[in-house]
Amino acid sequence: MLDETLLDAPDALALADRRGLLRGAAGAGARVRTAARHAAEAGIAELRPEGRPRTVLVAGPGTAAAGVADLVGALAGAAAPVIRLQPTGVAPAAGALRWSLPGWAGSVDLLLVPTTDGSEPGLALLAEQAYRRGVTVVAVAPKDSPLAESVSGARGLLVPMAMAPHETAEEYAETLAASPGALWALFTPLLALLDRLGLVEAPAEALEQVADRLDRTAERCGPAIATYSNPAKTLAAELADSLPLVWTEGEVAGPAGRRFAAVLSELAGLPALAAELPEALPAHGMLLAGDYAAGADPDDFFRDRVEEPQTRRARVVLLRDRPAEGNVLSAAPAAREVALGHETAISELEPEEGSALENLAELLAVTDFAAVYLALASAGRAPE
Repeated sequence: MLDETLLDAPDALALADRRGLLRGAAGAGARVRTAARHAAEAGIAELRPEGRPRTVLVAGPGTAAAGVADLVGALAGAAAPVIRLQPTGVAPAAGALRWSLPGWAGSVDLLLVPTTDGSEPGLALLAEQAYRRGVTVVAVAPKDSPLAESVSGARGLLVPMAMAPHETAEEYAETLAASPGALWALFTPLLALLDRLGLVEAPAEALEQVADRLDRTAERCGPAIATYSNPAKTLAAELADSLPLVWTEGEVAGPAGRRFAAVLSELAGLPALAAELPEALPAHGMLLAGDYAAGADPDDFFRDRVEEPQTRRARVVLLRDRPAEGNVLSAAPAAREVALGHETAISELEPEEGSALENLAELLAVTDFAAVYLALASAGRAPE
């Protein structure tokens, strides 16, 4: 159950936020600026690439690395295929995970290694394997980590991960790989690199605009802003005790929606499903008509409220990566019709006018804040 009174109690939220998730969300803009500076100091702006890579490979653990790979793939589009190397192992621990290059990987390919930890032996072995195969390696990791030494030894490029002032790598790792700060610390230097390679349009001025949009969104979604005028708190309250069906429309809305579903599960313990329109309609159609439908199994007067808690009801979250325009074909009207036709509540989120990167930043920021508020205000789910 969501304690909605906690949403409008900033001091209580701060006490519940033992892992600094709100601080990470609020400081995303500053994290982008720091990460961009680290990228410049590492020499990315001075790189003289010889053509585009054939394939971009991404290897790293956790929700943050998965999100980075998804975002890079969406932004690169047809410029180059982006493949995430899935880890294997007996446990989700740094010492147990292993990664392997595809058999065809070679000197015309690029390997990106984003990690907030840097102690994974499997990533160090992967960097060595890439060196032997002639694959170029670029890593974003804590500067004093074992991985940093391995990448340097393999003649790769290391960009030190951006951290807040007085924050250590050990403290950073404890805030979870799904935290908002982790995503931008890993993603920003790779944006600068891909801009230099000609795969993504992300010059320095564009990254500054992204940081500004994140700052403005943090002002609108911060803990001091009341729920009625705070889009993130409003979304958190709407999603409480529901089964969120995150429907997305637009190239960058897809990865934003998939990340939202992932952090809802990892941070707030709330199961969620994400799909892109128009295929989301048949994919999730039975959820709107079955046991999770709003009108299914009406409340039984004799039901034991303790022993038989009410079933979660589906709620559609419609994410679009640009404001609606009258001359653009859109599946959003059909999505609204399907949801309302099944008496299913719908929440909608779309950014202000701006570039694709700015719009992506706003979607990520609002949904990250919403997931954090759900984590902190849900009884029994607050991070410890």
